[in-house]
Amino acid sequence: MHATPIKGRGSVSNRTSRFEALQRESFDDEWDAADRDTASNPATTVTFETAKSIISRNQSPDIPFEQSINPYRGCEHGCIYCYARPTHAYLDHSPGLDFETKLYAKVNAAEVLRKSLSNPSYVPKLIALGANTDPYQPIERRLGITASILAVLEEFNHPVAITTKSASVTRDIDLLARMASKNLVRVFMSVGSLDRHIARTLEPRASTPGARIDAIRTLSQAGIPTGVIVAPVIPALTDHDLEKILFTAKDAGAINAAYVLLRLPLEIAELFREWLAEHYPLKEAHVMNQVKEMRGGKVYDADFRTRMRGAGVFADLLEQRFRRACSKAGLSQTRHALTTDLFRRPSEPQPQLTLF
Repeated sequence: MHATPIKGRGSVSNRTSRFEALQRESFDDEWDAADRDTASNPATTVTFETAKSIISRNQSPDIPFEQSINPYRGCEHGCIYCYARPTHAYLDHSPGLDFETKLYAKVNAAEVLRKSLSNPSYVPKLIALGANTDPYQPIERRLGITASILAVLEEFNHPVAITTKSASVTRDIDLLARMASKNLVRVFMSVGSLDRHIARTLEPRASTPGARIDAIRTLSQAGIPTGVIVAPVIPALTDHDLEKILFTAKDAGAINAAYVLLRLPLEIAELFREWLAEHYPLKEAHVMNQVKEMRGGKVYDADFRTRMRGAGVFADLLEQRFRRACSKAGLSQTRHALTTDLFRRPSEPQPQLTLF
């Protein structure tokens, strides 16, 4: 059965995860089309979970932080290329539609974080928000878990780096501005394309490209160090926008820039192929051939040395274009350094008054 795009969703299928013994395949049973549409257009559900720990740590040499916090699992933005999709397989869900409709919220995140930072053995290091799923996806407006995490980090004077595709980050602008005055926060806005049509299907529930640029302007005007990350760069589809994104972000107040080449590990490769076949069928072969050319003949290569940038002639050309555009625009390719010197553990309230 031919997959049918669902309005407001990135994936066109609920492809079986790699851990399932049985594979599911859709077929036309000739029942009424309206019944099929209802069944294939799942509503978003949110499951509250109690986290035992909240700070994740990594030692990957190509990732510019050692600690991160993910307030949510799954992401309603529905970006078809999201490298976090395969993690939903660990929850017995599909990395396809399940990833963007079956969400998990760590409701005690702020409480667990406060306990972790209060531990005398804790050594302050930059914490990244948005390393896996977006901390400002739509349910944040209702749940405010990211905001509560930021409040704890401000209380401890702890540095944080935020990466998001949502203009909703400006909802916390007062808190972020206070932290920025102490050099405790930086924000990177992820913009992969300025084309609204592409963005509407590529990342259907993320903010529009224009809204993200406006958010860069708003954050910058509030004194918050803000950068742009061109991600993902999709060869033969969005790569032509690279320079325009960088110059537009600079005009809005961005001071730093980075980029990441499209990554298609595990189930994402077939999900992305499905998306291309539905939305850009005439470009499918060209895009995938370019991807393989930049990944040593494979759809994906997990080598730490090249997974973010790719390899080969086209990858080298892309890097040259990025560096030259940053130089012309006056964008730093080095992330704004934050301080850990102000870190403090707030004193615990005393159960009774002291004598003196």
